[in-house]
Amino acid sequence: MKKNLFTLAGLLLLTISCKEDSKNQASNENMAGESPDYPIESVNIQNVKLKDEFWLPIIQRVQEKTIEYALAKCQEEGRFDNFLIAGGEMEGEVKGAMPFDDTDVYKIIEGASNSLISAPNPKLETLVDSLISIIKVGQEADGYLTTWRTINPGKPPAPWVEVKEGKRWDGLFMSHELYNAGHLYEAAAVHYKATGKRNFLDIAIKNADLMVETFGDGKGKIAAVPGHQIIETGLIKLYRITGKEDYLKLSKYFLDNRGNPDNHELFGWYSQDHVPVVEQKEVVGHAVRAVYMYAGMTDIAAIEKDTAYLKAVEILWTNMVNKKMYITGGIGAEHDGEQFGDNYELPNLTAYSETCAAIGSVYWNHRLHNLTGDVKYFDVIERTLYNGLISGLSLDGQEFFYPNALESDGVYKFNRGACTRQSWFDCSCCPTNVIRFIPAMPGLIYSKTGNTLYTNLYASNEAKVELQNQDIRVTQDTSYPWDGKVKFTVEPEMEGEFTIKFRIPSWSRNTVLPGDLYQYVSKDEASNKLSLNGEEIDMVADNGYFTLTRTWKSGDQVELEFPMSVRKVKANPEVEEDLGKMSLEYGPIVYAVEEIDNKNTFDDIRVTPNEEYKVEMQPELLGGVKTISNEKLTAIPYYSWSNRGIGKMKVWLPTEEK
Repeated sequence: MKKNLFTLAGLLLLTISCKEDSKNQASNENMAGESPDYPIESVNIQNVKLKDEFWLPIIQRVQEKTIEYALAKCQEEGRFDNFLIAGGEMEGEVKGAMPFDDTDVYKIIEGASNSLISAPNPKLETLVDSLISIIKVGQEADGYLTTWRTINPGKPPAPWVEVKEGKRWDGLFMSHELYNAGHLYEAAAVHYKATGKRNFLDIAIKNADLMVETFGDGKGKIAAVPGHQIIETGLIKLYRITGKEDYLKLSKYFLDNRGNPDNHELFGWYSQDHVPVVEQKEVVGHAVRAVYMYAGMTDIAAIEKDTAYLKAVEILWTNMVNKKMYITGGIGAEHDGEQFGDNYELPNLTAYSETCAAIGSVYWNHRLHNLTGDVKYFDVIERTLYNGLISGLSLDGQEFFYPNALESDGVYKFNRGACTRQSWFDCSCCPTNVIRFIPAMPGLIYSKTGNTLYTNLYASNEAKVELQNQDIRVTQDTSYPWDGKVKFTVEPEMEGEFTIKFRIPSWSRNTVLPGDLYQYVSKDEASNKLSLNGEEIDMVADNGYFTLTRTWKSGDQVELEFPMSVRKVKANPEVEEDLGKMSLEYGPIVYAVEEIDNKNTFDDIRVTPNEEYKVEMQPELLGGVKTISNEKLTAIPYYSWSNRGIGKMKVWLPTEEK
């Protein structure tokens, strides 16, 4: 079986290159609930062809560099070996440091599969099939699949994993057996959508059937819930593919029994297992576990029309956005436990703001928008995407942030984070989560319901959309996020009436985030504009959208203009860390000052509410960015910091004199 690994290494050397094909993006099956249960559905990425100068290079970087790099790291650290050892085709002990190392392989396959949906690539597909064949070796006869427990159930790879009798399902709080299964299902669902092949799906179904036989109420079954959530959304994806009700029922069982002491010994608030989910009113505990659970709850709210679940997620969302979200959209204040802090506890130097948590937040907010159509969810998505999420990936695609601090002194280091990006981590969940997420990002741009098209994000693309009564083609041309002008060309299959809703970005509505956690120091009086076929229309915003219902003709053009200026932001006084400070923004981008650009003045930088700045495009800097500057400072987009070595950085700048 060693020969198979040498074959894998050879495939790596062939390069996972999507080059020309990568201009066609991938499926959005993993981005939100795609079923009739959600009244709004996303436009499939297969039908959204990016040509954008901002997002396309990021996606290509992941496809052409990060996937290959991560596979090499997985091979180096024994991720593939573990499946072969578990299946008896290789000798050895468990390799790696974490009980969830298997999921790195699953997430890479998910990201690669997203690329395959609209960018056919025989080399990449062959590589993915090779990986799936290795995974299959590690699956036990009854479907069980967690390699460390199969190899040596009495010796977990991490000391904090509880071992009692060395049996399956011991210590579900930290064993990650159900978490591993969740990522398996998520990846298998996307791979099936991408290729139509059942090789990975059958592995997932065999495992899911074991879960149905093992967990739940009834004779011989185990009453329990997962320590780390994600199996809930994975089971629902399998339910949508197979129609098997047992998967949906088990997902809901896991959610319904959190906080139920009659079901199991509670894990406590860290795993959101302190009270029933419908009674939870504050986001607490491990941030990634939390948002994955909230995404599952939203799926149940949509499928079951469960008003109690919907009310609960709305309360939790409000608490998170109003009291526990960084200005970058990041969540999770404390590096101890990767968890939410108290209300308004948002430290900058020690912020955790994990990349995985930002990704989970986008998944959840996307579901909420598909369920409600409320613009506020895309206000959060946009802020997170452009700031606290892509900050997790370096400009060369081979270095990463696990935590995303909002300040650096160039020295301070903490759990899986430092004052500079890292080439890899003992816990490599964030790099591989970026891989699964980024190729699917274009699925956020458009959504639809009936004869209405939602334009949620702005990026140059061509899209084909099937509305209820006819097909339409939409072309979007823009330099967003550096410029607020967007041009749409609409080409319906035939002349007819339908509606297009153009989202007005929150920053251009003078809103930082929903709620009062942050606000602009002054109101921008410039008005947002919409022109139809060259004629400006006096339109009033409709719940955060310009809504245009008309009889559309081929070649109709809509031009939007969202005036951009440097905006100064202040935090709610309850956020003690940010008292007497302001941050700078331009369009959807949060800015930071980095020591390398302010070598002699960094520690003395002070800002005032009324000072002015110039904004300049610097095509040779950091992949091409606009800088904000005056005689006191030069600021760069936050997402691009720490790409030029170790140094100091701040997002929040003092306003008082020393």
